[in-house]
Amino acid sequence: MGFRILIVDDDNLVCISLKKLLVKLGYTVETCLDGGEALDRVEEFQPDIILLDIYLTTHNGLNLLKQFQKKYYHIPVIMITGYSDVKIAVTAIKSGAFDFLLKPIDVDQLQLVLKKALDGLTLRAEVEKLQQIIKNDELNKDFFGKSTKIRRLINSVEKLAQSSDTTILLEGESGTGKEVFAKYIHQSSPRKEGPFIQINCSAIPKELAESELFGHEKGAFTGAAQKTKLGKFELANGGTILLDEIGELSLDLQVKLLRVLQEKKFYRLGGEKEIAVDVRVIAATNRNLEEEVERGNFRTDLFYRLNVARVLIPPLRERKEDIPLLVYSFLTEFSTKFNKNIRGVDPVAMEMLESYSWKGNVRELRNVIERAVLLIEEEELKDYHLHFLTNTSEQRKEEDNKFILQIPPKGVAIDIVLKMLIQKTLKITNGNQVKAAKVLGLSRSKLRYRMEQLGIEVTKNIK
Repeated sequence: MGFRILIVDDDNLVCISLKKLLVKLGYTVETCLDGGEALDRVEEFQPDIILLDIYLTTHNGLNLLKQFQKKYYHIPVIMITGYSDVKIAVTAIKSGAFDFLLKPIDVDQLQLVLKKALDGLTLRAEVEKLQQIIKNDELNKDFFGKSTKIRRLINSVEKLAQSSDTTILLEGESGTGKEVFAKYIHQSSPRKEGPFIQINCSAIPKELAESELFGHEKGAFTGAAQKTKLGKFELANGGTILLDEIGELSLDLQVKLLRVLQEKKFYRLGGEKEIAVDVRVIAATNRNLEEEVERGNFRTDLFYRLNVARVLIPPLRERKEDIPLLVYSFLTEFSTKFNKNIRGVDPVAMEMLESYSWKGNVRELRNVIERAVLLIEEEELKDYHLHFLTNTSEQRKEEDNKFILQIPPKGVAIDIVLKMLIQKTLKITNGNQVKAAKVLGLSRSKLRYRMEQLGIEVTKNIK
């Protein structure tokens, strides 16, 4: 494994037996019998993990833990003791201990705790690497996560990036990181030395959209009297342009965009000279463009021209393995931004973050971490720092299960209420009586009896 463990315990027999076990498991191990020498030994040995006895002959293990925390806060310290005292365990954890083990040490429990500690170290290393990537304004596959879905997606995206002219359509819910994927495609492509220009189609006023995309000549319209303006396509020449939220473009502008995609040429607004550009187009949307085509809101020919290579970015709730890496990344980012010294995340808090639904995806997660870091003063993110997230989650659950019954001032007959309830349930289930019975907590025969009793037609489709 290559990981180094330092055992600090004044019981030589414990040190010998633990060292023998851990070496057999593949660790490099050193022991220290005296607490006074422990700090010097840490400096020399540079362990990845420390096993620290809480009752040493000459030193108090809790006091030594505090010294480790000040100087070597990044090293997980696992406390060990022969005394089964819950208060001591709580004090040790509050003082910064990673975990707490009782003597005689259970081998399976020790391995489990060590694995958790090493997973944390691996995650920290990945986050540090990620922060360096962000600092250098570069992206690589480690930026996105380690989940199977993301790994497969990155492999596909890297292959698509190699074709410098292929138009790519990125689809995904709001906040999934479509813009970041677009930038990664650009940086992985032969066009990486060229410009990367991004434009949010939903943020442009309709009357200025053509000018923003294709530019305008002096005097082309009121307010364009001063000088010629280059559009985003000209600025992206030789590189990549991202048309974010492309489903928001008007039908008129969709026609002009289609011509640019087909011929690589366009006219500036008010211009007479045709301008040629060499640009790769990446389009992004959180809408279903096929449905927009059916509704008449999006041109069929433009859709098929954009849909050369289609990439669906999964929502965060479908790749929860990536949440810890993202959490630590945002934690580091905002700790630096707000001059905080937040070193980690409590396991309960991390579990809360991993189990949350994240309807706003990565963007929502980033906002949550920013808010938490801004408000807390401790050195670790705890579950109670995320109380607003818990309340939101509980509120959503309550809303999902909420049933509202409004009774008129003059009252209502129970048969009318039952009839409306059954009819509404059948409408939801599209007339499926088996499903309706399940929703209402009835047997199918009981439901059919009620329908006949109340004069509800037996039909397969309730409108």
